Amino acid sequence: MIYSFDRGDPNQEKLLALLQRAGLDYEIIEKDGVVVHVLGAIASDLQAQLQSNFHGRKAVPSPCYAEIIERKEPIVIAGPCAVESEEQLAQTTAFLAELGIKYLRGGAFKPRTSPMSFQGLGKTGLRLLAKYTQRYGLKIVTEVMDRSHLDLVREYADIIQVGMRNMFNYSLLVALGAVDKPILLKRSMSATIKEWMAAAEYISRGGNRALILCERGIRTFEPLTRNTLDIAAVPLAKKLTGYPVIADPSHAAGRADLVPALALAALAAGADGVMIEIHPQPQQALSDEKQALTFAQFKDLLQKIRQLNSLHMNLNSHSNWEIQ
Repeated sequence: MIYSFDRGDPNQEKLLALLQRAGLDYEIIEKDGVVVHVLGAIASDLQAQLQSNFHGRKAVPSPCYAEIIERKEPIVIAGPCAVESEEQLAQTTAFLAELGIKYLRGGAFKPRTSPMSFQGLGKTGLRLLAKYTQRYGLKIVTEVMDRSHLDLVREYADIIQVGMRNMFNYSLLVALGAVDKPILLKRSMSATIKEWMAAAEYISRGGNRALILCERGIRTFEPLTRNTLDIAAVPLAKKLTGYPVIADPSHAAGRADLVPALALAALAAGADGVMIEIHPQPQQALSDEKQALTFAQFKDLLQKIRQLNSLHMNLNSHSNWEIQ
């Protein structure tokens, strides 16, 4: 069970005293707030007392996360870098629904290197995401930039994304530990795999173990791509954590012509899915126009992804060999 408190809340000490008298083990995670994670089985009478006085919650997967874990095909998350207009989003959601894609990515709040760049539509963008995902039965994957936006983003998002700039934002990560939504945690372009795993631990120790890890490329000395997609990180992260691991070839390449090859390479290396940027008219996109696929390019890539998955399933059904 998970119990969350503001700093200085006297109920925290009351809870700890009760747990100590009962001989229960627990761990405490402190940052801006305090999270108490009770370990092991709790007797039914004590559980009722705790629930009545402290309103704990179980650390159980959300239905959305359970659906991801039990999937039979690779997770495909697609959509524009940023929500720019109602027309753009209407076209994109209709297109993805026609192809059977369940997860729409789209930024309402956009962290940009330059303050002069498009920063997103904010709450208006979230409302547009909600309007069109409800119309076509899709789920929203969108980024939270700051703790001050968390309640608002949580209200709309099915999966909350932590961008690479916030991977080291430990205050935000701890706050996400108390959220009952899956968290998609992107690796920072300068983070080692161990640092990436440590960031995930900040969230999971807060009680939220519905994590999806995303390899999105790291900064290297190579100037011909925006970043370098670390293929080795995919099987390593899966082995070290057991969480689903996806790849974002769009941000890794920074150029649309390389995205299909990198997506297929990541899946062949064992990635559980991919996140792909698409746009009705990439040349007119307000952000990341060089890496966004056209609808036709994405449709062709999706066909190859499904062919690769069929090949993988056939190999597994005819032998003991499996892509790890």
